[in-house]
Amino acid sequence: MTSKIVTFGEIMLRLATPEHQRFSQVTSYCASFGGGEANVAVSLANFGLNAEFVTRLPDNDLGNSVIMDLRKHGVGTNYIMRGGKRLGIYFLETGSVSRPSKVIYDRAHSSIADIIPGMIDWDNVFKETHWFHWTGITPAISKGAAAVCQEAIVAAKKHGIIISCDLNYRKNLWKWGKSASDVMPAMVKECDIILGNEEDAEKVFGIKPEGADVFRGDVKAASYESVCRKLKKQFPQAKKIIITLRGSISADHNTWSGVLYDGKELLEAPVYQITHIVDRVGGGDSFMAGLIYGLLAYPDDDQKTLNFAVAASCLKHTIHGDFNLVTVQEVEQLMKGDTSGRVMR
Repeated sequence: MTSKIVTFGEIMLRLATPEHQRFSQVTSYCASFGGGEANVAVSLANFGLNAEFVTRLPDNDLGNSVIMDLRKHGVGTNYIMRGGKRLGIYFLETGSVSRPSKVIYDRAHSSIADIIPGMIDWDNVFKETHWFHWTGITPAISKGAAAVCQEAIVAAKKHGIIISCDLNYRKNLWKWGKSASDVMPAMVKECDIILGNEEDAEKVFGIKPEGADVFRGDVKAASYESVCRKLKKQFPQAKKIIITLRGSISADHNTWSGVLYDGKELLEAPVYQITHIVDRVGGGDSFMAGLIYGLLAYPDDDQKTLNFAVAASCLKHTIHGDFNLVTVQEVEQLMKGDTSGRVMR
Protein backbone atom coordinates (compact mmCIF):
# COMPACT_ATOMS: atom_id res chain seq x y z
CA MET A 1 0.00 0.00 0.00
CA THR A 2 1.79 3.11 -1.22
CA SER A 3 -1.11 5.58 -1.46
CA LYS A 4 -0.53 8.75 0.51
CA ILE A 5 -2.54 9.42 3.66
CA VAL A 6 -2.70 13.06 4.79
CA THR A 7 -3.59 14.21 8.30
CA PHE A 8 -4.03 17.84 9.36
CA GLY A 9 -3.96 19.42 12.81
CA GLU A 10 -1.83 20.76 15.64
CA ILE A 11 1.20 19.10 17.18
CA MET A 12 2.26 20.37 20.59
CA LEU A 13 5.04 20.14 23.11
CA ARG A 14 3.84 17.66 25.73
CA LEU A 15 5.10 18.21 29.29
CA ALA A 16 4.10 15.32 31.53
CA THR A 17 4.62 14.87 35.24
CA PRO A 18 6.90 11.90 35.97
CA GLU A 19 5.90 8.91 38.11
CA HIS A 20 2.27 10.00 38.62
CA GLN A 21 3.30 13.17 40.44
CA ARG A 22 0.87 16.07 40.77
CA PHE A 23 1.50 19.46 39.20
CA SER A 24 2.17 20.86 42.68
CA GLN A 25 4.96 18.32 43.27
CA VAL A 26 7.07 18.36 40.14
CA THR A 27 10.42 20.04 39.66
CA SER A 28 10.87 18.72 36.11
CA TYR A 29 8.68 17.44 33.28
CA CYS A 30 9.06 14.67 30.70
CA ALA A 31 9.08 16.42 27.32
CA SER A 32 7.87 14.95 24.04
CA PHE A 33 5.59 15.94 21.16
CA GLY A 34 2.02 14.94 20.44
CA GLY A 35 -1.35 15.84 19.02
CA GLY A 36 -4.30 13.90 17.63
CA GLU A 37 -3.64 14.01 13.91
CA ALA A 38 0.14 13.73 14.28
CA ASN A 39 -0.39 10.67 16.49
CA VAL A 40 -2.40 9.05 13.70
CA ALA A 41 0.31 9.82 11.15
CA VAL A 42 3.05 8.29 13.33
CA SER A 43 1.04 5.11 13.84
CA LEU A 44 0.38 4.76 10.12
CA ALA A 45 4.08 5.27 9.35
CA ASN A 46 4.94 2.57 11.88
CA PHE A 47 2.50 0.29 10.03
CA GLY A 48 4.50 0.91 6.86
CA LEU A 49 2.11 3.35 5.17
CA ASN A 50 2.93 6.62 3.40
CA ALA A 51 1.71 9.16 5.97
CA GLU A 52 2.03 12.92 5.54
CA PHE A 53 1.30 15.39 8.36
CA VAL A 54 0.23 18.95 7.55
CA THR A 55 0.39 21.75 10.12
CA ARG A 56 1.86 25.19 10.78
CA LEU A 57 4.90 25.54 13.04
CA PRO A 58 6.96 28.47 14.30
CA ASP A 59 10.17 29.08 12.38
CA ASN A 60 12.46 28.44 15.35
CA ASP A 61 14.36 25.62 17.03
CA LEU A 62 11.23 24.11 18.58
CA GLY A 63 9.56 23.97 15.19
CA ASN A 64 12.70 22.34 13.80
CA SER A 65 12.66 19.78 16.62
CA VAL A 66 9.07 18.83 15.82
CA ILE A 67 9.96 18.19 12.19
CA MET A 68 13.00 16.14 13.18
CA ASP A 69 10.87 14.03 15.52
CA LEU A 70 8.21 13.39 12.88
CA ARG A 71 10.85 12.43 10.32
CA LYS A 72 12.45 10.08 12.85
CA HIS A 73 9.17 8.17 12.92
CA GLY A 74 8.88 8.10 9.14
CA VAL A 75 6.19 10.77 8.76
CA GLY A 76 6.29 13.07 5.74
CA THR A 77 6.72 16.77 6.52
CA ASN A 78 6.81 18.21 2.98
CA TYR A 79 3.76 20.44 3.42
CA ILE A 80 4.35 21.82 6.90
CA MET A 81 4.06 25.62 6.85
CA ARG A 82 6.44 27.78 8.89
CA GLY A 83 5.32 30.96 10.62
CA GLY A 84 3.41 32.29 13.59
CA LYS A 85 4.53 33.03 17.11
CA ARG A 86 4.81 29.82 19.05
CA LEU A 87 4.37 26.10 19.47
CA GLY A 88 1.35 25.04 21.51
CA ILE A 89 1.96 23.23 24.80
CA TYR A 90 -0.07 20.84 26.89
CA PHE A 91 0.71 19.82 30.43
CA LEU A 92 -0.27 16.33 31.58
CA GLU A 93 -0.71 15.18 35.17
CA THR A 94 -0.90 11.40 35.01
CA GLY A 95 -3.53 10.02 37.38
CA SER A 96 -3.47 6.81 39.36
CA VAL A 97 -6.10 4.48 40.83
CA SER A 98 -9.09 6.72 41.68
CA ARG A 99 -7.35 10.02 40.80
CA PRO A 100 -7.94 10.93 37.15
CA SER A 101 -5.37 12.43 34.83
CA LYS A 102 -5.55 16.16 34.11
CA VAL A 103 -4.64 18.20 31.04
CA ILE A 104 -3.89 21.93 30.95
CA TYR A 105 -3.64 23.55 27.51
CA ASP A 106 -1.35 26.45 26.69
CA ARG A 107 -1.99 26.85 22.98
CA ALA A 108 -3.49 30.34 22.55
CA HIS A 109 -1.94 32.13 19.55
CA SER A 110 0.03 29.07 18.54
CA SER A 111 1.14 29.01 14.91
CA ILE A 112 -1.82 26.92 13.82
CA ALA A 113 -4.29 28.89 15.94
CA ASP A 114 -3.42 31.95 13.86
CA ILE A 115 -3.66 30.16 10.51
CA ILE A 116 -6.02 31.60 7.87
CA PRO A 117 -7.53 30.23 4.65
CA GLY A 118 -5.27 30.38 1.62
CA MET A 119 -2.05 29.64 3.50
CA ILE A 120 -2.02 25.98 2.45
CA ASP A 121 -2.19 24.90 -1.20
CA TRP A 122 -4.51 21.93 -0.68
CA ASP A 123 -4.59 21.04 -4.38
CA ASN A 124 -0.85 20.52 -4.20
CA VAL A 125 -1.02 18.67 -0.87
CA PHE A 126 -3.64 16.25 -2.19
CA LYS A 127 -1.75 15.17 -5.32
CA GLU A 128 -1.69 11.35 -5.37
CA THR A 129 -3.49 11.25 -2.02
CA HIS A 130 -5.87 8.41 -1.20
CA TRP A 131 -7.07 9.38 2.29
CA PHE A 132 -7.52 12.56 4.35
CA HIS A 133 -8.01 12.49 8.11
CA TRP A 134 -8.98 15.30 10.49
CA THR A 135 -10.39 15.49 14.02
CA GLY A 136 -12.80 17.71 15.94
CA ILE A 137 -9.82 19.12 17.83
CA THR A 138 -8.69 21.25 14.89
CA PRO A 139 -11.86 23.33 14.35
CA ALA A 140 -12.04 23.81 18.14
CA ILE A 141 -8.68 25.62 18.22
CA SER A 142 -9.73 28.86 16.52
CA LYS A 143 -11.95 30.38 13.86
CA GLY A 144 -9.03 30.31 11.43
CA ALA A 145 -8.18 26.68 12.11
CA ALA A 146 -11.84 25.73 11.60
CA ALA A 147 -11.94 27.61 8.29
CA VAL A 148 -8.74 25.97 7.01
CA CYS A 149 -9.98 22.53 8.06
CA GLN A 150 -13.19 23.17 6.12
CA GLU A 151 -11.06 24.33 3.19
CA ALA A 152 -9.17 21.03 3.31
CA ILE A 153 -12.38 18.98 3.42
CA VAL A 154 -13.77 20.78 0.37
CA ALA A 155 -10.52 20.21 -1.54
CA ALA A 156 -10.37 16.55 -0.53
CA LYS A 157 -13.95 16.05 -1.69
CA LYS A 158 -13.10 17.68 -5.02
CA HIS A 159 -10.18 15.29 -5.49
CA GLY A 160 -12.32 12.23 -4.70
CA ILE A 161 -10.32 11.37 -1.58
CA ILE A 162 -11.66 9.22 1.25
CA ILE A 163 -12.30 11.49 4.26
CA SER A 164 -12.31 10.29 7.86
CA CYS A 165 -13.06 12.18 11.05
CA ASP A 166 -12.57 11.48 14.73
CA LEU A 167 -15.19 13.64 16.46
CA ASN A 168 -12.85 14.20 19.44
CA TYR A 169 -14.89 16.63 21.53
CA ARG A 170 -12.72 18.81 23.78
CA LYS A 171 -14.81 21.10 25.99
CA ASN A 172 -11.78 23.12 27.10
CA LEU A 173 -10.97 24.17 23.53
CA TRP A 174 -14.22 25.54 22.13
CA LYS A 175 -13.64 29.12 23.30
CA TRP A 176 -13.58 31.19 20.10
CA GLY A 177 -17.29 31.99 19.87
CA LYS A 178 -18.84 28.93 18.23
CA SER A 179 -19.76 25.59 19.77
CA ALA A 180 -19.00 22.15 18.40
CA SER A 181 -22.67 21.66 17.53
CA ASP A 182 -22.56 24.92 15.51
CA VAL A 183 -19.51 23.97 13.46
CA MET A 184 -19.10 20.21 13.25
CA PRO A 185 -22.27 19.05 11.39
CA ALA A 186 -21.38 20.85 8.15
CA MET A 187 -17.89 19.35 8.23
CA VAL A 188 -18.85 15.82 9.27
CA LYS A 189 -21.49 15.54 6.53
CA GLU A 190 -18.67 15.21 3.97
CA CYS A 191 -16.97 12.32 5.77
CA ASP A 192 -16.91 8.70 4.65
CA ILE A 193 -15.68 7.28 7.97
CA ILE A 194 -16.81 8.68 11.35
CA LEU A 195 -15.23 7.69 14.66
CA GLY A 196 -16.42 8.74 18.10
CA ASN A 197 -16.49 7.65 21.72
CA GLU A 198 -19.06 7.49 24.49
CA GLU A 199 -18.96 11.29 24.97
CA ASP A 200 -18.51 12.69 21.46
CA ALA A 201 -21.90 11.80 19.98
CA GLU A 202 -23.72 13.19 23.02
CA LYS A 203 -21.75 16.44 23.39
CA VAL A 204 -21.62 17.28 19.68
CA PHE A 205 -24.92 15.91 18.36
CA GLY A 206 -27.03 15.22 21.47
CA ILE A 207 -27.08 11.47 20.81
CA LYS A 208 -26.78 9.46 24.02
CA PRO A 209 -26.39 5.67 24.47
CA GLU A 210 -28.90 3.84 26.60
CA GLY A 211 -27.94 1.55 29.45
CA ALA A 212 -24.23 2.39 29.53
CA ASP A 213 -22.27 3.56 32.58
CA VAL A 214 -18.66 4.36 31.64
CA PHE A 215 -17.79 5.22 35.24
CA ARG A 216 -18.60 1.69 36.42
CA GLY A 217 -16.99 -0.02 33.48
CA ASP A 218 -20.45 -1.02 32.20
CA VAL A 219 -20.04 -0.34 28.48
CA LYS A 220 -21.97 -2.86 26.39
CA ALA A 221 -21.74 -2.84 22.61
CA ALA A 222 -25.51 -3.22 22.20
CA SER A 223 -26.07 0.08 24.02
CA TYR A 224 -24.33 1.89 21.17
CA GLU A 225 -26.26 0.45 18.24
CA SER A 226 -28.84 3.22 18.57
CA VAL A 227 -26.04 5.81 18.58
CA CYS A 228 -24.66 4.38 15.34
CA ARG A 229 -28.07 4.28 13.72
CA LYS A 230 -28.83 7.89 14.66
CA LEU A 231 -25.44 9.09 13.41
CA LYS A 232 -25.97 7.20 10.15
CA LYS A 233 -29.40 8.81 9.77
CA GLN A 234 -27.95 12.29 10.34
CA PHE A 235 -24.96 11.61 8.05
CA PRO A 236 -26.23 9.19 5.39
CA GLN A 237 -23.13 9.58 3.23
CA ALA A 238 -20.97 7.90 5.89
CA LYS A 239 -20.04 4.39 4.87
CA LYS A 240 -19.02 3.32 8.35
CA ILE A 241 -19.70 4.58 11.89
CA ILE A 242 -17.31 3.41 14.60
CA ILE A 243 -17.56 3.88 18.37
CA THR A 244 -14.75 3.15 20.81
CA LEU A 245 -15.95 1.62 24.06
CA ARG A 246 -13.96 2.53 27.15
CA GLY A 247 -15.10 1.54 30.61
CA SER A 248 -13.19 3.42 33.30
CA ILE A 249 -12.91 1.22 36.37
CA SER A 250 -9.97 3.29 37.61
CA ALA A 251 -7.18 5.43 36.15
CA ASP A 252 -5.09 2.25 35.93
CA HIS A 253 -7.77 -0.22 34.85
CA ASN A 254 -10.01 0.27 31.80
CA THR A 255 -12.03 -2.06 29.65
CA TRP A 256 -11.49 -1.40 25.94
CA SER A 257 -13.38 -2.43 22.83
CA GLY A 258 -15.31 -0.97 19.90
CA VAL A 259 -18.19 -1.41 17.46
CA LEU A 260 -18.48 -0.78 13.72
CA TYR A 261 -21.75 -0.10 11.91
CA ASP A 262 -21.99 -0.18 8.11
CA GLY A 263 -25.66 0.78 7.85
CA LYS A 264 -26.83 -2.82 8.03
CA GLU A 265 -24.85 -4.74 10.61
CA LEU A 266 -23.25 -3.91 13.96
CA LEU A 267 -19.91 -5.63 14.49
CA GLU A 268 -18.37 -6.01 17.95
CA ALA A 269 -14.69 -6.36 18.83
CA PRO A 270 -13.28 -8.43 21.71
CA VAL A 271 -13.13 -6.67 25.08
CA TYR A 272 -9.66 -6.13 26.56
CA GLN A 273 -9.02 -5.68 30.27
CA ILE A 274 -6.19 -3.15 30.46
CA THR A 275 -5.18 -3.48 34.08
CA HIS A 276 -1.88 -1.60 34.39
CA ILE A 277 -2.18 1.43 32.14
CA VAL A 278 1.10 3.14 31.37
CA ASP A 279 -0.32 6.02 29.32
CA ARG A 280 -3.82 6.25 27.86
CA VAL A 281 -3.31 9.58 26.05
CA GLY A 282 -3.48 8.94 22.31
CA GLY A 283 -5.57 5.80 22.73
CA GLY A 284 -8.30 7.04 20.41
CA ASP A 285 -5.75 8.20 17.84
CA SER A 286 -4.09 4.78 17.83
CA PHE A 287 -7.53 3.24 17.30
CA MET A 288 -8.15 5.56 14.34
CA ALA A 289 -4.81 4.68 12.78
CA GLY A 290 -5.52 0.98 13.24
CA LEU A 291 -8.91 1.48 11.63
CA ILE A 292 -7.43 3.25 8.59
CA TYR A 293 -4.79 0.55 8.23
CA GLY A 294 -7.39 -2.20 8.52
CA LEU A 295 -9.74 -0.66 5.98
CA LEU A 296 -6.85 -0.49 3.51
CA ALA A 297 -5.24 -3.85 4.33
CA TYR A 298 -8.44 -5.88 4.81
CA PRO A 299 -10.95 -4.11 2.51
CA ASP A 300 -13.39 -7.04 2.53
CA ASP A 301 -13.19 -7.88 6.24
CA ASP A 302 -14.65 -5.21 8.54
CA GLN A 303 -14.47 -7.55 11.52
CA LYS A 304 -10.72 -8.00 11.13
CA THR A 305 -10.37 -4.24 10.61
CA LEU A 306 -12.21 -3.52 13.86
CA ASN A 307 -10.26 -6.15 15.76
CA PHE A 308 -6.98 -4.69 14.47
CA ALA A 309 -7.96 -1.17 15.57
CA VAL A 310 -8.90 -2.32 19.08
CA ALA A 311 -5.75 -4.44 19.49
CA ALA A 312 -3.49 -1.63 18.23
CA SER A 313 -4.99 0.85 20.66
CA CYS A 314 -4.87 -1.67 23.49
CA LEU A 315 -1.10 -1.85 23.00
CA LYS A 316 -0.86 1.95 23.00
CA HIS A 317 -1.86 1.94 26.68
CA THR A 318 1.48 0.28 27.44
CA ILE A 319 3.64 3.03 25.88
CA HIS A 320 4.67 6.39 27.32
CA GLY A 321 3.95 9.42 25.18
CA ASP A 322 1.31 10.26 22.57
CA PHE A 323 2.70 8.03 19.82
CA ASN A 324 1.79 4.37 19.40
CA LEU A 325 5.14 2.80 18.57
CA VAL A 326 4.01 -0.69 17.60
CA THR A 327 4.26 -2.75 14.42
CA VAL A 328 1.65 -4.61 12.41
CA GLN A 329 3.20 -7.90 13.55
CA GLU A 330 2.83 -6.97 17.23
CA VAL A 331 -0.81 -6.01 16.73
CA GLU A 332 -1.58 -9.22 14.85
CA GLN A 333 0.10 -11.25 17.59
CA LEU A 334 -2.27 -9.73 20.14
CA MET A 335 -5.22 -10.34 17.82
CA LYS A 336 -4.32 -14.03 17.89
CA GLY A 337 -4.80 -14.01 21.65
CA ASP A 338 -1.19 -13.77 22.80
CA THR A 339 -1.50 -11.58 25.90
CA SER A 340 1.28 -13.30 27.85
CA GLY A 341 3.86 -10.54 27.51
CA ARG A 342 6.59 -13.18 27.25
CA VAL A 343 10.05 -12.03 26.18
CA MET A 344 10.49 -12.34 22.43
CA ARG A 345 13.98 -13.66 21.54
